Amino acid sequence: MREHSFITDYLKNPYSSVLSVSGNTKVITALSLDMKVPPHVKSGGWLTAEYSLLPGSTNVRSARERSKISGRTAEIQRLIGRSLRMAVDLEKIPGITMLIDCDVLEADGGTRTASVNGGMLAVAIACRKLADEGIVPENPLKNWIGAISGGVIDGKVVMDLDYEKDSRADTDFNFVFSENGNIIELQGTAERVPLDEGRFFELLKEARICVKDIIAEMKSIAGFTK
Repeated sequence: MREHSFITDYLKNPYSSVLSVSGNTKVITALSLDMKVPPHVKSGGWLTAEYSLLPGSTNVRSARERSKISGRTAEIQRLIGRSLRMAVDLEKIPGITMLIDCDVLEADGGTRTASVNGGMLAVAIACRKLADEGIVPENPLKNWIGAISGGVIDGKVVMDLDYEKDSRADTDFNFVFSENGNIIELQGTAERVPLDEGRFFELLKEARICVKDIIAEMKSIAGFTK
C-alpha cells in the first residue's frame, strides 16, 4: 500500500476540508452545507458529491467539463456520494445537505478511493462541528468507512495501484468497506485474464486490512478514539 496522509482544514472557506494524499495522487475534498434538501428527500437530510480532474492533474491536460460531465465523472460522483451517505445518519441532519467537492490536483491512480477517504474525514469533522455548534442536537456520524484499490499483476495481488500498475493489471478493483469490514461498494473487472475465486478472496482480504489501517489513521488525525 502506498503512503497515505491527510491534512485537515486545508482550505479556509468550506465547512470542513481535507487534502487526501495516496502516493503521488492528491485530492482536495471540501465540504459545504446547504440549509435545504433536494425535492426527493422527504425526511432528514442529504449528502452528495461532485468530482473533477483539474486540467494539470494528468500528464496530458484534462479539459474542464463545463457544460456536461462525462459518464466516467458521473459514475465516480455517484460512488463517492453512495459511499459517504453510509457514514451519516441522515435523519439527524434534517433540512441539511452536505455537499462534498472532490478536486483532483494530481492523478496517479486511485483518485476515487482517495476522494472517498478524504471525504470521510471531512464528513467526520463536519458532523462533530454541527453538534458542537448546536446546529444539530447530536453528532450524526454513524459509521467510519474507507476505500482502497487493488488488482492482480502477473498473478500477484497488489493493493493501492498507481497509474503504471493499473495500466498493466490483469484485474482492477475498487473496494469500500465500513469499519467492521462489511462491504459498502465493490467495483471490478478482469482487464486481461478472468479472475478465479481464490484470487478474488485474497484481494478482498488484503483490501480489508488496508482499509482498516486507513480508517485508524483518519480517526487518529481527527482525534476520535472510537
